[in-house]
Order: sequence, then C-alpha cells, then structure tokens
Amino acid sequence: MQDTHTGAARLRAVLRAPFTAQAWAEAAYCLVGFPVALVGFVLVLVVLALGAGFTVSLVGAVLGLLLVVGSTGLARAFAAVHRRLAAGLLGERVAVPPALRPTGKAFARLDARLRDAAGWRSVAYTLVKLPVAALQLYAVGWWLTGLLDLSAPIRWAFGQRPHPGGEGMPTITPVPVGGGAPHSTAFAETFVAAAIGAVTLLAAPWVTRGIVAVDRWLVRALLGPGELAQRVRNLEETRALAVDDSVALLRRLERDLHDGAQVRLVALAMSLDMAREGLGAEGEPVADPGRLRRLIETAHTNATEALSELRDLARGIHPPVLDDGLPDALTTLAARSTVPVELAVDVPRRPTPAIEAIAYFCAAELLTNVIKHSGARRAVLRVTQDKGLLRLCVTDDGRGGAAPGAGSGLTGLLQRVRTVDGTMHVSSPEGGPTAVTVVLPLHA
Repeated sequence: MQDTHTGAARLRAVLRAPFTAQAWAEAAYCLVGFPVALVGFVLVLVVLALGAGFTVSLVGAVLGLLLVVGSTGLARAFAAVHRRLAAGLLGERVAVPPALRPTGKAFARLDARLRDAAGWRSVAYTLVKLPVAALQLYAVGWWLTGLLDLSAPIRWAFGQRPHPGGEGMPTITPVPVGGGAPHSTAFAETFVAAAIGAVTLLAAPWVTRGIVAVDRWLVRALLGPGELAQRVRNLEETRALAVDDSVALLRRLERDLHDGAQVRLVALAMSLDMAREGLGAEGEPVADPGRLRRLIETAHTNATEALSELRDLARGIHPPVLDDGLPDALTTLAARSTVPVELAVDVPRRPTPAIEAIAYFCAAELLTNVIKHSGARRAVLRVTQDKGLLRLCVTDDGRGGAAPGAGSGLTGLLQRVRTVDGTMHVSSPEGGPTAVTVVLPLHA
C-alpha cells in the first residue's frame, strides 16, 4: 500500500510538472539569465585580461591594477543582477555581501579593493556562469522542441506539409537520435511526433531543475558573504533569536501565571478566609455548616485547577513524555495523530535535553501542519543520527505548497532550530509531496 501511494504521488508530480509555477519560473530564469551571463562574461573577462596585461608591464602597472579593481567592481554589479534574478524567479535568497568602503590613502584603498574577497567571488561566478547559462539555454530547448513537436498535427492540418517526394515533416528532439529523428510523411505519423513532444515536455522541467540546481549551488557558494562573515552573521542572528525567544517565554509564563494560576490561588485564599470567619470563635458552634462546606469545596476546586494549570505550564516548558527519551516521546506523538503516521527512530546516542525538546516540538508542529494544512492521507516521521547530527524528516502525500512565511508555522520552527545552529530544508512543490528535514547538533 505504501509503495502504491508513493508511486501514485510520483506519477502525479511528473504529469503536473510542466504546468507548475516553479517549472515556468525556472525556465524563465534560464532564458533571461543567458544574455546577462554573456554580457557579464565578456565585459569582466576583457577588463580583467587588459588589467592583467598592463600589470605585468612596467609602464602600465598602475593602470593595470586599476583595471583589475574595476573588473571586481563590474563583477559585483553583475552579481547583484544575478542575485535579484535568483531571488525573484527561483526564491533563492542569499545575503548581500557587505559593501567595500576602504579608508586611508590611495594605495591603501587600492590594496583593500584588490583583497576584496566578495569581489573575486563575483568574478568567479561571472566567468563560470556562462557555461552553466549555455546548459540552461539547452534546457529551454527541451521546452521549445517539446511544444513544437506536440503541435505537429495542428501544423499539418493548417497546411505546413512537406513537398511531394521530400523526407517529410521532421521531428525535432533535444537529444541526438541514432539514425536521425523520424519524419512525418502522412497525417497519422504526426501523432508519433506529438507523442515524442509530449514525452519531451514532461521531461523538460526535470532537466531544467537539474541544471538550475547547479546554479543554485553556485549562487549560494559565490554570491553571498564569505564563510566567516556568514558564520558571524548567523551567530549574531541566532543569539538575538535565543534572547527574543527566552523573553517571549518569560512573558508568556508571566501572563499565564497572572491570568490563570494566580487568580485561582487568590480565590483559594479568599475562600479559606471566608471559611475561617465562618468557623467563629474557638469552642463556639458553626453557625452555617452548609455554607462552610460550600466554601471548602470551592477552595478545593480552585486548588485543583491551579495545580492543573501549573502542570500544563511545566509541560509547555519541558514535556514530561521526554523523560523516557525522544523515541518514546515521538511514539506517543505519532499515536495521537489523526493522520496515520509511519514512525522510524534510530537514535543510538541520546541528545542533550535541549536538543530533544527542540526535536520534539519540531515533530509536533510539523505533524500539526500535516493535519491542518496538507490534506494528506498519511505521513512518515523518520529520526536518525549521522556524523554527530540528529536528522528529523517529516514527509506527507498532501497537496504541497508549504513554505516558511506561508502561515504554516515553519518560520517559527526555523527560528527555533537556528538558535542551536541547526538547519531546516523544505521541499514542497505544488501538488506534493512535502518533505521537511530538520538537522540538529546532538549537543546544544
């Protein structure tokens, strides 16, 4: 049954791929990115080559260094264009490297610009981008040839036919075909070309996605801040998130105590005061035993409810179910889900309590998203350890479309995960399936 559901979900994904917004956005990125890559490659390479040529000469060394510096600035400008294209069409957003503002005398500023690591990474991306963009243009060819072949019967019907005695209407394919592509010499044969076009069109989004994945990696590796600068920025952000999270937790506890348990305890104290007054002086008979009994019952009810609310608050800070370890806690969580959950947990080394709590809350929030938003019939929760990392993955066969910031609680999860230097990856194309992977260190 599981294999049937998985196979059906994959088949739906293949058939829907050419009609998804992601596929068209990736195709548009390939098409628009090529002329930008071509112009950037030519300009940066020419300026850099001229600068290098003048630099090795004794007469034009200064001019050569200025041209080299100009090539890094030019590459930064093209890198900014590529970042905007990647963010707008692919949703691939990387932080902008800090602007270079050198100080000091002329040679000190020149030296700082020559040491501009972000500028040289931009140069590398601009030069490498052209062959990648050529492959992306080839991916666009899959779309065009697929549409062209799919329209072969229509073109034949409207009079686009081969001359008598000719080879026939050619079928265009994006890959070399042994012996040549088939030619249509009769109307019925055009449906063979249409079938080839349909297969090509179904494959086009996946070819495009594979080539674009290379570009995504280059964008992340070369167009963002350097590794050290990004590490410092991440630490600053996670520290701020941890402080904000702790402040929010304290405020929530204060509000819950003030509005809940504190009110119950005040009512308890008032009931006990009234009961004490109802007892009268020592040795005197009780004037109204019924009223005194009701006051004691009210005090008992308030005490019970206050204890329950305090227990709930403590459970929100650290779920008692985690006392026996993460596998037992996740087993209980999966058993309570209204959507059937397949659970697989392999955690030979127990993480620290903070990591266990974050993993548990992530699993709970992700399963809640499956129940509320996905329309899924089943879900899979897998937790494994690998190379000192805890990997938690929740997949479902729902409608897809989940993304941080889309009201699914993923933004809060991402912030919680980043406080311990963890990562979260979301794969949720329209039509599904959805897979959310959280990677955490074993020690906070």
